[in-house]
Amino acid sequence: MPLTKRLGAECLGTFCLVLGGCGAAVLAAAFPKLGIGFVGVALAFGLAQLTMCYTIGHISGSHINPAVTIGLATGGRFPRREVIPYIVAQVVGAIIASAVLYEIASGVPSFTLAGGFASNGYGAHSPGGYALHACLVCEIVMTFLFVVIILGATDKLAASGFAGLAIGLGLTLVHLVSIPVTNTSVNPARSTGPALFVGGWAIHQLWLFWVAPIVGGIIAGIVYPRITEARAAMPAGAPGLKSTSQSNT
Repeated sequence: MPLTKRLGAECLGTFCLVLGGCGAAVLAAAFPKLGIGFVGVALAFGLAQLTMCYTIGHISGSHINPAVTIGLATGGRFPRREVIPYIVAQVVGAIIASAVLYEIASGVPSFTLAGGFASNGYGAHSPGGYALHACLVCEIVMTFLFVVIILGATDKLAASGFAGLAIGLGLTLVHLVSIPVTNTSVNPARSTGPALFVGGWAIHQLWLFWVAPIVGGIIAGIVYPRITEARAAMPAGAPGLKSTSQSNT
């Protein structure tokens, strides 16, 4: 598939993820009396990820996240020369989605960016008031887990056809745990789009939501291949493992 088509798919996929997830957070999370709350927002992000996996996965791999792209490249699953173009496409998609969301949200007189516009933050801007170090650890670990899920679900030894489901549910799980801490990033592009509209504190704190997810993705890209290498080194027919001949069928 030509790189231009794959970049277009990544832009579209990230657009859908940010519009779906951040849109749920901005428009529906605290809707008067019947808001969907944290659980609804977590599901919105997970469903957006899941649907994009099956929509554009066959075109671009449906990374739709710079940390995933970097993690896959670190693990030898993606060509390093294409990392920067993928990241640019993802960030562009996130910014366009945030612009569309801003246009929709500003359609009511009560709308204000003071509510955060689904931006990620720490300290006073963490939903639960969590300190910088807690948010840093949370984002690194959650991104690590998410990228490990992706690497495992798309492994050639994994059951075929279920990767999108595992990845979507994995992102839902990550959000269920970490929305109160950072509003959940695990995705620098997702963080960048809303932050550009909020400005001020959101821009000043954006560094964490680039650094931590990328670190988590890199760690996952280093650790997961070590697990599979250990498996490959086990004797054929070892307990709990498929034999070499079975694995290749």
